[in-house]
Amino acid sequence: MSREPSEDTAPAVVTVTGAAGNIGYAALFRIASGAMLGPRRRIALRLLEIPAAVRAAEGVAMELADSAFELLDSVEVHDDPAKAFDGASFALLIGAKPRTQGMERADLLQANSGIFGPQGRALNEGAAEDVRVVVVGNPANTNALIALSHAPDIPPERFTALTRLDHNRALAQLAAKAAVPLAEVSRVSIWGNHSSTQYPDIFHARAGWLTGEQLAADRAWLAEEFVPAVAKRGAAIIDARGVSSAGSAASAAIDHLRDWALGRDFALSQSPTGSALSQSPTGWGDDWTSVALPSPGAYGVPEGLVSSFPARSVAGEWLIVEGLSINEFSRARIDASVAELVAERDAVRALGLV
Repeated sequence: MSREPSEDTAPAVVTVTGAAGNIGYAALFRIASGAMLGPRRRIALRLLEIPAAVRAAEGVAMELADSAFELLDSVEVHDDPAKAFDGASFALLIGAKPRTQGMERADLLQANSGIFGPQGRALNEGAAEDVRVVVVGNPANTNALIALSHAPDIPPERFTALTRLDHNRALAQLAAKAAVPLAEVSRVSIWGNHSSTQYPDIFHARAGWLTGEQLAADRAWLAEEFVPAVAKRGAAIIDARGVSSAGSAASAAIDHLRDWALGRDFALSQSPTGSALSQSPTGWGDDWTSVALPSPGAYGVPEGLVSSFPARSVAGEWLIVEGLSINEFSRARIDASVAELVAERDAVRALGLV
């Protein structure tokens, strides 16, 4: 079992599942370019695919080689999770079983357990001590719960699910509403499940000189336009493009892991608007992002449930933002999304999957 921490001077082993799919394809080139781990960290990519898609993944590997990324040390293609996750310090679990017409939620959860259970075991046996995992494949929160349940030797907080995409969508919607640059929007929170029940909370946000409370005073806009626009953005993109979000999902996964590993200060230092941000009315000192992680029992979310919270990356660890007031409007919506997560957890428990 590989348990050596990765060295800063050694290539970071990054494993991407579903690597030949649209999201994986969109993510790999940015990872290899240094967008995720910075301009000086070398990368060793491991591409994991099902046997039927290995040939396509080999084509992706060819393209990565042809791109001549200076930071890219190597690319390997695998259909065996044990080999793909051996020594991995970063794992993007993108590949998942999609829901098909007529499929019940329990059927979807059971189908995905056959993916995320074995991947959790492979991570447990072979990943590096400092492994960080983000689950992108839906239902992401509960897939993360399944994976961590099969990795007893890895701290549960090393498993997260992606709600940064929802967070980014909320930032964009709020910037448009307030008519301010995106750089002047901060302190937005996504609570609960990465599903249509998620709750994008702006009551603590800032947008230029406006507070979230001021923007939220228009309850009709908040309840009937903003919240549904964020929660159902994926469906709107499918309606427009005919396929699900790929580039934005890949970008959000990279944002998530970059901030986790390097902190928001690194993102600020690399931003072309960094100097403006430090002088903006919102600033960055008290900003946060959104992360789905195992609940410690915070904000009324049952312990162990993988739920989205407002969080900051501190010394390489996600810390939930504490002490936020939750009003009646927000409480009802958070509770509804958490109830859905509880139902999913209970379903996989009943099936013996966690």
